[in-house]
Amino acid sequence: MTSSHSQPLSPENFRDLFDSVEAFLFDCDGVIWKGDELIDGASETLHMLRSKGKKLVFVTNNSLKSRSKYAEKFCSLGIPVSQDEIFSSSFAAAMYLKLNNFPSQNKVYVIGGEGILEELQLAGFTAFGGPGDANKAVDLKQIGFFEHDKSVGAVVVGIDPNINYYKLQYGTLCIRENPGCLFIATNRDAVGHMTAFQEWPGAGCMVAAICGSTQKEPVVVGKPSNFMMEFLLKKFNLSSSKMCMVGDRLDTDILFGFSELLDGRINFVVDIKGKN
Repeated sequence: MTSSHSQPLSPENFRDLFDSVEAFLFDCDGVIWKGDELIDGASETLHMLRSKGKKLVFVTNNSLKSRSKYAEKFCSLGIPVSQDEIFSSSFAAAMYLKLNNFPSQNKVYVIGGEGILEELQLAGFTAFGGPGDANKAVDLKQIGFFEHDKSVGAVVVGIDPNINYYKLQYGTLCIRENPGCLFIATNRDAVGHMTAFQEWPGAGCMVAAICGSTQKEPVVVGKPSNFMMEFLLKKFNLSSSKMCMVGDRLDTDILFGFSELLDGRINFVVDIKGKN
């Protein structure tokens, strides 16, 4: 199947797909689970793929957890998955800084969850903010001047259920006033499956707020970025021509695989909502 000849998945062409694919890339939220509830058939499907010798990689834009915490979640749902099989946007943010030789003396301010902080720290960086700033408030009637750390060289923004005005001001000042400060977004998803019953505002909302206050666009490291795909291919030693991306979002998962499809490098993308 090439970019000039795509077709819906069917019983007739399923065998061609299955035999040509060595590695299946799965989104997690909305594909493996919704909230903390496993989607029917997910465990059985993954077990079958493993039994047939297929490589599995789990690629999630949700940056709230680190790879180790995602491995724990898989285990709690009865699915044995190793940390090395997981590629999260929190990990991608840390790897982007590492591969671009981010100075070790510089700090990283995080608007997001514990997953980003943990991955940055594991990569050897000094990071702060995140949940630690959840209860900080700004009293505009009393504050004379808002201080921020001049050694911050990057601001990483991901989904943050505890977003507040303090965090927005801190991140804004670092990006606008610290020379060369990087603005990195884990992803720009509009919404996400934060619970089993409905979608909630995604990281794109937090990223958009910082875009508005800084008048700058971020480097996006999660799906559908080229950085995430290229790093994934090297880390897992995969050939994209033998990969299949399975997801439920056209603007992230399917676009992530489709960019490779257009280049003739990946053979299949599967949208479980559209059944394509």
